[in-house]
Amino acid sequence: MRFDVITLFPELFEAHFVHGVTRRAFESHQVDVRLWQLRDFGDPPHARVDDRPYGGGPGMVLLAEPLTRALEAIRTDRAEPVPAPLVNFSPAGRPLKQATVGELAAGGGAILLCARYEGVDQRFIDRHVDIELSVGDYVLSGGEIPALALLDAIARLQPGVLGDARSHEQDSFSEGLLDCPHYSRPEVLAGAGGGDAVPEILLSGNHAAIERWRRDQALMLTAERRPDLLAAAESEGRLSTADRAQLARRTSPKL
Repeated sequence: MRFDVITLFPELFEAHFVHGVTRRAFESHQVDVRLWQLRDFGDPPHARVDDRPYGGGPGMVLLAEPLTRALEAIRTDRAEPVPAPLVNFSPAGRPLKQATVGELAAGGGAILLCARYEGVDQRFIDRHVDIELSVGDYVLSGGEIPALALLDAIARLQPGVLGDARSHEQDSFSEGLLDCPHYSRPEVLAGAGGGDAVPEILLSGNHAAIERWRRDQALMLTAERRPDLLAAAESEGRLSTADRAQLARRTSPKL
């Protein structure tokens, strides 16, 4: 799948593609990323891509015309019968969730717009943007970090990228819940006041019991920190009878 990125700072992406586990997806072109410098499409004589906002106020706004030229060049280069969606990263967008990552990972890719300054001329958004995504209720300096987050999340889902194909299946949000806690060596971690031991169930070799424990831990953590996710899992029919029994034990008053 192919992702075209419109950005003023292509160098922010380059280091990410050669480090870490997800580099396999980029090196193999399972996730083919092409960077487009917006200034290459700016207005002469100084490749201008932004200007002051009408109505006054601080900051600058990315101009619609350079963005349109960049988008037209990308669409010509992609030469697709069905145009790839154009994604804009904005605090006004819908929250980026694992389900959206999965949808994009199953498709042919997208065009990612990394805005800067005060934002993008609304007329360009109204004419061309198909999806607006937000990575949280806070403001970043540009869309590059959200774009990297999306590309990394998509790369993780590609076959052969992770050492164990089951890894992403157990990630937080994959089944609508947060992930369970994980432990490794040593079995007892020395420290002040004694040692912290790995939960005995994980050393038992009883795989069915371990899976149940992990599921119960995920349920408890989600109930504590993200009750909204738990409510959604319940409404979507993702909770089993055993899940409900575990949650009932958690909320039952102690005698």
